[in-house]
Amino acid sequence: MTVVYTQTDSGVRPVAASEPVSASERAYRQLRVEILDGELPSGTGLLEVEQAARIGVSRTPLRAAIARLISDGLVAGRSGRGFVVTEISVERIRELYELRQALEEQAARLAAQRRDPAVFLALREQFVSAPELLRQGEDGIHRYYDLIDELELAIDTAGANPYLVGALDAVRTHLSRIRRLARGNQTRLRAAATEHLLIIDAIIAGDANLAAHATHVHLHQSLTSVLAAIDEDAANRAD
Repeated sequence: MTVVYTQTDSGVRPVAASEPVSASERAYRQLRVEILDGELPSGTGLLEVEQAARIGVSRTPLRAAIARLISDGLVAGRSGRGFVVTEISVERIRELYELRQALEEQAARLAAQRRDPAVFLALREQFVSAPELLRQGEDGIHRYYDLIDELELAIDTAGANPYLVGALDAVRTHLSRIRRLARGNQTRLRAAATEHLLIIDAIIAGDANLAAHATHVHLHQSLTSVLAAIDEDAANRAD
């Protein structure tokens, strides 16, 4: 599940699927999901006329949607040829993880201090069954990532800091693309599920330092796995 957020006077919040949307919002959501899910991979050209016709909107709301995607860092202008889905380089991934580490460690720390233990106890029960989910193929992996989204939302809600949530939303936009690099690595996915359990346990215990440390370990392992996947892909292409 790809969670879409919107900016309100009180901060960033998830957008309910049932809410009525404008043409520009609809175009933005569709293009954003297609980019994050890899249906529009890095380097894909986006011509206004073609995309407007495909999505079923006029060029004006399509331009508004593209402007938002440029602000998200998902799309960039291409001189004389419309727009293009941005690339994800190793350098950008490292930079993203540097920011992610600072933000997510603080989010976990605040969640441990302000949490409702019952919320995280319920999540813990679901994460205990994560290895079984991961054995169920692509559908199970999708449900596992849905579970991660639920944990992130619970941490954001517990931390009760809308500015931090807004910054994390910007980071997570790009993480959705990077996650695809590790989707086929069952060993890493199972290890990540265990790491999430350690974060949850620390939050339940109200131990802010342990929650931050467990998050630090998880992010280190995640980055290591992503970079290894990139190296393996490059080696396969060379062969």
